[in-house]
Amino acid sequence: MPVAESYLDPQTLASVGSLQLRARMIVEGIMNGQHRSPYQGFSIEFAQHRQYAPGDDIRHLDWKVFGRTDKLYLKQYQQETNLEMVIALDRSGSMNFSSDPGKTKTNWRKYDYGAALAVALSYLALQQQDRVGLQLFDEHVRDATRQSNTHEHWRSIVEILSHQAFGNTTEPDEAIGHGTDLNRVFEEILARQQQRSLIVLISDLFDDLDMLQQALAKAAHRRFDVIVLQILDPAEITFPYRSMADFVGLEGQGKITVHPTAIRKAYLEAFNEHLTQVQNITRKFRFDYLKMNTAQPLGPALSHFLARRNASVARQAARR
Repeated sequence: MPVAESYLDPQTLASVGSLQLRARMIVEGIMNGQHRSPYQGFSIEFAQHRQYAPGDDIRHLDWKVFGRTDKLYLKQYQQETNLEMVIALDRSGSMNFSSDPGKTKTNWRKYDYGAALAVALSYLALQQQDRVGLQLFDEHVRDATRQSNTHEHWRSIVEILSHQAFGNTTEPDEAIGHGTDLNRVFEEILARQQQRSLIVLISDLFDDLDMLQQALAKAAHRRFDVIVLQILDPAEITFPYRSMADFVGLEGQGKITVHPTAIRKAYLEAFNEHLTQVQNITRKFRFDYLKMNTAQPLGPALSHFLARRNASVARQAARR
């Protein structure tokens, strides 16, 4: 495996104890693989007009100006500096799940995977001098940092995430939280923001879909942008169980003993319908969505998503 790819592989990352080092490895893997950072800033602002010259890209022509003046002018854009960014990471009970604990090389909980994403994204943002803050939530926002663009601030984000990640908690049932209320959480996040920000939501989204819709509607009404990263364990996607087993709800739902073959078809149908509705809700508000699997490398999916997001923003800006 090439060095850049190995830096992004969960098995390699799981062997590294430091969350700070894991984040740097993820970012280095992305940059080595693409020869430049894929995080070019999420927001593009109109800067000025200039007169059209032969060979210019006609997609950037300002037809409104042409209609008024009968002359061809291009729109020019510049990256917005000091982007405000909020990373909202789910620390509810369901994020404590890892399939086949102790039997795999990674044994990552969904929370661990999400924490690695959060710290890598915050590191990428700081390289652009963007201001980033962290919000950990379940039914409420439980831990929050202010938004800043200093490396000292980034280290405080790492410290908060490390406190709960990678088996460092002594009482996981209490530390990871219980259920999720995204509607209430978004109310609390938005109330803390003085200006429009980009919210990166990292969660398994095992919440009531009405709550998700209400949360995203609140963000859209305030003209915030949202990136939704849904974190799933491979066992949740494929339901590979074959023998009688106890299934325990991680958010207080209790335990049932059942043969998996009796419920597999119904489970997969319900699970896939839930995923479809999650995607439909995010598209309704024109927010970006990516499904992520804890068994797959973080970097390629993250890099692809950021590139796709930048292209989408550029297209929207060109239409102004």
